[in-house]
Amino acid sequence: MEVANKVAVITGAASGIGAGLAKRFAQEGAAGLVVADLDLDGVRRVADDIGQSAMAIQCDVSREDNIQRLVGAARERFGRVDIYISNAGIPPMPGGFDLEDLYWERMWNIHGMAHVWAARAVLPEMLQRGEGYFLITSSAAGLLSIVESAPYAVSKHAAVATAEWMRIAYGRRGIRVSCLCPQAVHSGMTTNGAGSAGGDAMLTPEQVAEKVVDAMRDERFLVLSHPETHGYWEAKVRDYDRWLGGMQKLYAGYWSDSRMGAAE
Repeated sequence: MEVANKVAVITGAASGIGAGLAKRFAQEGAAGLVVADLDLDGVRRVADDIGQSAMAIQCDVSREDNIQRLVGAARERFGRVDIYISNAGIPPMPGGFDLEDLYWERMWNIHGMAHVWAARAVLPEMLQRGEGYFLITSSAAGLLSIVESAPYAVSKHAAVATAEWMRIAYGRRGIRVSCLCPQAVHSGMTTNGAGSAGGDAMLTPEQVAEKVVDAMRDERFLVLSHPETHGYWEAKVRDYDRWLGGMQKLYAGYWSDSRMGAAE
């Protein structure tokens, strides 16, 4: 699908990947852009930079009523939603099953249920037209894992599974579905470093947006902005047990270094 003349909704658009996608979609000739984020000032700046084809909406994607309101505002302004980019996310908090339920629930809602709620809001209209595009931003952690945060790893795996199921269920009914799985990207979430994901080059939002537009044009499911991710994923599939052993070493090294840092 080409972005030109389409109406797109992008969540998590105040900065980082979301802002990069909004600006790139505008360059591609989108007919309308609805940029949404909990940070209203941030998305207003993004919309102002784009111009009259963009509108900013404050949205908490951890609440279904906010997503329904977002989609309703997009339809009221532009008449339809052709593309939905379910991109909002929150950074990982170090820890495992010991982390409190409130944090787990917030991760589940933002990285899991937000995609489900968005699908409920836009799929009926898209299915009726026989055309639409839905892109979920997961993470390389959703294909691989991340050793410092169990809730982040688990919820990002759920994001990949949601996109995969949507592609299976609706791919023959005109609904294009892609899943973006980046490693570290320059954004507010990586200001203090990228944790275990920081070993490879950190990309700019503009570089990621370029990959997304190319993937949408080709209607590819998996969008791997970092070429290294494909090699890691192949190694995992080729010998799962060996890969798990390597991740165990990475886990032990990360937490050993973390304890040393805390002690210092």
